[in-house]
Amino acid sequence: MIVTALQWSTFAVCTLVALARIPSARRGENRPVFYVLVLLMAAILLSIEEPYDAIDGFLGGVNVANVVLRFVGFAAVFFLGLQIAKGFSAEDARRFLTGPVGIGMGVLSSAVVIVLFLMMDTAGSSAGLVEVAAKSGRNRVLVEYYGAAGRLYPAFVLLALLPAMIRTAGSRLPLIIRGSAVSLAVGSVAMALTLGFPLIPPGLGCWRFVINYTGILFLVLGLVLIWVGRMAAKRRPRSQPAGTSE
Repeated sequence: MIVTALQWSTFAVCTLVALARIPSARRGENRPVFYVLVLLMAAILLSIEEPYDAIDGFLGGVNVANVVLRFVGFAAVFFLGLQIAKGFSAEDARRFLTGPVGIGMGVLSSAVVIVLFLMMDTAGSSAGLVEVAAKSGRNRVLVEYYGAAGRLYPAFVLLALLPAMIRTAGSRLPLIIRGSAVSLAVGSVAMALTLGFPLIPPGLGCWRFVINYTGILFLVLGLVLIWVGRMAAKRRPRSQPAGTSE
């Protein structure tokens, strides 16, 4: 019950933020942020049991929806990374993510996800591949490796940007921009911690969802703060021209 509430709450937050971004996106203002939010919404929806079962059933009932979820997540975090790099003037991080190493990591993660998926017995829709893992010991091990491969690229992207976030958080930029850096840094660390999910005992499995969705919420909050900060920066010169005082 708690996990489901956390999933739907995170989806609702992303949806509300995306809806709030529609007017500015229609004006052509920073549309990539809107697209990132839509991708995050799609990823979250595919992680919730009811919509997952419906979508995967339409795709054949062999958990192809989980592979779609992984690639949607990869796309979301890639474009999110580019937005963070742009927002914090981290040109070095942007070049790293779009260079041979960054692209190579994305291709490698994608290839491993596909290979491991094809090695499993995936018949029967199962959100989170819970029932797939329960089929056999071999499947259980493959599901763990598959999940780790799916979390590797997002963690890689966000950790590559972490130095820029820390640098911005300790700067003298406006408080709202530093706050966005702190929020994004917390979200990035949380997403990096997902790599340690195999170490969490089965009895504490709910913590996987808490860490994962807490990370997403902090990332979305960071994006919102960047957006608000930019809006404030644009309005300030118009509301208070140089040489005037309140």
